[in-house]
Amino acid sequence: MWEGYVDWRNRPAMTGCHGGVVAASFVLVVEILENLAYLANASNLVLYLSKIMNFSPSASANIVTNFMGTSFLLGLLGGFLSDACLTTYYIYLISAAIEFMGLLMLTFQARIPSLRPSICASVNRNTSCNEAGRGQAAMLFGGLYLVALGVGGIKGSLPAHGAEQFDENSPQGRKHRSTFFNYYIFCLSCGALIAVTLVVWVEDNKGWQWGFGISTVAILSSIAIFLLGSGTYRIKVPKGSPFTTIFKVLVAAFCNSLFPKNSISNVLDTRKSPQNTTEISQEEEGHGEWKEEIQTEMNDQKFIDKSTMDKAAYPSLHCTVKQVEEVKIVVKILPIFMSTVMLNCCLAQLSTFSIQQAATMNTYIGALKVPPASLPIFPVIFTMILAPVYNHIIIPFARAATKSEMGITHLQRIGTGLFLSIVAMAVAALVEMKRKRVAAQSGLMNSTEPLPITFLWVALQYLFLGSADLFSLAGLMEFFFTEAPLSMRSLATAVSWASLAMGYYLSSVIVSIVNHITGRFQRTPWLYGSNLNHYHLERFYWLMCILSGLNFLHYLLWATRYKYRSTEPDDQRDKNDNTPSEAQL
Repeated sequence: MWEGYVDWRNRPAMTGCHGGVVAASFVLVVEILENLAYLANASNLVLYLSKIMNFSPSASANIVTNFMGTSFLLGLLGGFLSDACLTTYYIYLISAAIEFMGLLMLTFQARIPSLRPSICASVNRNTSCNEAGRGQAAMLFGGLYLVALGVGGIKGSLPAHGAEQFDENSPQGRKHRSTFFNYYIFCLSCGALIAVTLVVWVEDNKGWQWGFGISTVAILSSIAIFLLGSGTYRIKVPKGSPFTTIFKVLVAAFCNSLFPKNSISNVLDTRKSPQNTTEISQEEEGHGEWKEEIQTEMNDQKFIDKSTMDKAAYPSLHCTVKQVEEVKIVVKILPIFMSTVMLNCCLAQLSTFSIQQAATMNTYIGALKVPPASLPIFPVIFTMILAPVYNHIIIPFARAATKSEMGITHLQRIGTGLFLSIVAMAVAALVEMKRKRVAAQSGLMNSTEPLPITFLWVALQYLFLGSADLFSLAGLMEFFFTEAPLSMRSLATAVSWASLAMGYYLSSVIVSIVNHITGRFQRTPWLYGSNLNHYHLERFYWLMCILSGLNFLHYLLWATRYKYRSTEPDDQRDKNDNTPSEAQL
């Protein structure tokens, strides 16, 4: 039996019958359909809001970033519920049903004219169009945030559900798990490819109701396929709220700091706790080096150590070594998490201003007219090519060269993504300068006619940001999953999506701050009005480039000091908490 796992009928999961590549394959197919349903609308939503719902470009951009930010932030809720009370299996089914209802609402609104405002064709930046009324806006945001709730639950449960199908007690199982995360990103790209080509074309040429309808069918199909794989899954048994452990340790440390009864810490002496009898006996059998290492790490975080004082202020707050170590792991990975927020702030531009830039340019490739929202096809295709190459060529070569199981460490992957985001923002600024120069030279600053410059220039920034996303997201998800304690894995994986959420929110905040500050020192803010040609978007991109550079330096500060917990399974980590090949970045 797989200890700690059950099947979908809550019976013990059996080796050879549950888990493995087949079970994970169902998850990957489901992810293609789920991401198709989400990105089919998210990638083109900024144009729907500006052209159909009559919001200004900057307002549309903020609505999109807030919507996508909320979607990813709610991944924390999905991860928490998966670890605390429900399983990843049921969280996915519930979340997919919620997303289905939200897409139905959006489909009806796009289908029925009375539920939308009248179309406005004004290009005068000082003239505002009639935006959606209260009832229309309520239906729009109700549908959007039902979708966001559903997407959050799926993102917080599905990756962890797939990764849990592999046996981490063997090197082969851990390698398969690493392969799963790479192909998870590949399947994200497959869904995105269909979304930004077929579905976006349908939305632009046949109507938005058809685009929303395709998304609705896709998410419904994903539920059916997920259920087909039920008999193959092994499902982790929830171990209670991870927040309870974190809260208890922090409260104990705080209380013991204010009301100490004994100044001598008893960090390792937990023999009085029945829960740690086996752990201590194992230590005494020959793991002195492990004790010294743990003691050293604990001394580096003295505040948390106080939660294990010999005579605590409140006996009910007594914490075991295992609980303290779990909280310390969370504290250690937080700086890495915070360092990725700026990268995702840059990625937010892919679905906002970059789409609007392309909409002002010549979108023909030969005789084929490409919808602006199909621009992400370039990084998507590049990701679909790079992901298998990375997994089957680069990683094996790196493993052979470094003589380590990982080959390329998680933090190295994340750092590569952060560096590429800096390059992407610099390229974006240069392209925008060229676009505006063409608009001025052609006398089309106040015209709705396409500029005589191909939209493929904008594709350059997409390639760099797409590459950054591949390196950072896959590395971040695997990093959080492998480093986190077993009881927090779904929540830890969801933290990757929370980084995306905070990036989208930060993008909205930066836009608002930039408009507020620049509006005080010149006639109009940098990002104001309904005509993108009058924006100072290139200055905004240069600002993002500088902020990304500073963020990269901040990341290096923490990454070079980080010591990996281990690549070994949880039941062996307590015996050997250090892998020499992974001691450094």
